Amino acid sequence: MQSKNIPAVIDLLADDVFWRDMLALTWDFHTFYSTPSKDLVELQRSYPDIAWIQAFFDFETTVGIASGVFRLVPLADGSWKAHTVFTNLGNLKGFPEENGPRRDHQPNHGKWATKRAREIECVAEEPSVIAIGGGQSGLEVAARLKMLGIKTLVVEKNERIGDNWRKRYAALCLHDPVWYDHMPYIPFPASWPVYTPALELADWLESYAHSMELDVWTSATVTSVIPGTKGKKWTVIVQRADGKERTFEVNHVVFALNFGSGMGRIPDIPGQDEFKGQILHSSEYNLATDHVGKKVTVVGACTSAHHICADYVENGVDVTMVQRGPSYVMSTKEGMPRLMSIFWEGGPPTDIADRVAASYPNSFLTLMHIRVTKDIADADKELLDGLRKRGFKLTLGDNDSGFPPMALKKAGGYYLDVGASQMIIDGKIKLKSDGPISRFTQTGLLFEDGSTLDADVVVFATGYADTQHPYRALLPESLHDKLYPIWGLDKEGELNSAWREVGGRAKDGELGAL
Repeated sequence: MQSKNIPAVIDLLADDVFWRDMLALTWDFHTFYSTPSKDLVELQRSYPDIAWIQAFFDFETTVGIASGVFRLVPLADGSWKAHTVFTNLGNLKGFPEENGPRRDHQPNHGKWATKRAREIECVAEEPSVIAIGGGQSGLEVAARLKMLGIKTLVVEKNERIGDNWRKRYAALCLHDPVWYDHMPYIPFPASWPVYTPALELADWLESYAHSMELDVWTSATVTSVIPGTKGKKWTVIVQRADGKERTFEVNHVVFALNFGSGMGRIPDIPGQDEFKGQILHSSEYNLATDHVGKKVTVVGACTSAHHICADYVENGVDVTMVQRGPSYVMSTKEGMPRLMSIFWEGGPPTDIADRVAASYPNSFLTLMHIRVTKDIADADKELLDGLRKRGFKLTLGDNDSGFPPMALKKAGGYYLDVGASQMIIDGKIKLKSDGPISRFTQTGLLFEDGSTLDADVVVFATGYADTQHPYRALLPESLHDKLYPIWGLDKEGELNSAWREVGGRAKDGELGAL
């Protein structure tokens, strides 16, 4: 590559090679796929008819220190050639992280609290970056930039860090294993549960922000983000809890606002104003005990719907799930060890596991998941057969590729079972899945087949608002049509806008730093 001998490079690659790059060679996330129209070297056999040699390598570009992973596959002529290549930028030259031997070595006698208060209020130095949202993503970005010496202000609308989890329904629990969820610089303790309760995560995020000494404004709201002045790219107005505003001129703005900024989406079903009961979105749901003695209907059949229905059952509330379309279901017991084997007890260090996971192009991974999804379904056969007998509509996802591609494409459509499926099988969670909803009545729901369902409370677990909505709410109208799609996969199989620029770069770079 240094000699620019393109034929020699191509000769090392299989005809159907994948090459995925994260910033190292393209300053973006790209996957290149050719179709007919040093250490940690390992022979791997994921299935009897699939084999490759996986190896890691390090390299440098003119500006950065990078690493990569390649996989060699055997060809019919006996040679081994690269089938997947992954290149990843790790650090920029000349910008070492401010930790380890570069940490502050000076004693601090009685000055730390004053120093931190001034840093948080941006008294002596204004931020170069503003991160909108103080959940895990906003905090992780701020932590990484802090270690690079880039002052970042995190603006969080809630009263406390962690409230984005703390204020959701009490029964919420993560379905990602703890080894997958480690945050930079401060991993979870070895005693941490495999699946983290939301309230425990909320407290962890608050302690993380404090321990990492991140500059965070809580009870604060960004009211506008517009092209800036003074040679900077963005003017950001922030309103504090007391109503006072402060204007910042920054180089970069990071939106870390979840899907649709947590704004629930409720289908426009006629007759809602006639209904005598209560209508909630799942984002407004808190405790099952709020509805003891009432009949509850939950519209939706994916993760939140199952959690909420199970919560109602465990608290003695009569609940019916209304399923409008098929859902993918797998048990965490059978699915997670197969899908997340590298992020499991005894797995490699997080840095290695992350690189290995990222080294699989999403389009290639989808092909592999077809096999894994079948293995999981075979292991879950008794559970899935029980659901079918109850009338629950199932899918194995696009091309039978299961949960991960569904998460990447639409962040929904599935349930990773931790017990609610058995409640459906046992009839504890009642199920109605035989037709679309026509309208509300005074006492419940009318379906297109003429059947009815009485309810005192209807909870819509039907997803969240348009992912571009929070951007359009803050950006000037002139930039709305320059926004890229948020989430989903582009034509290369890369996630739209996640960890990337979110808008087309104008000639003057107008929308190049969001």
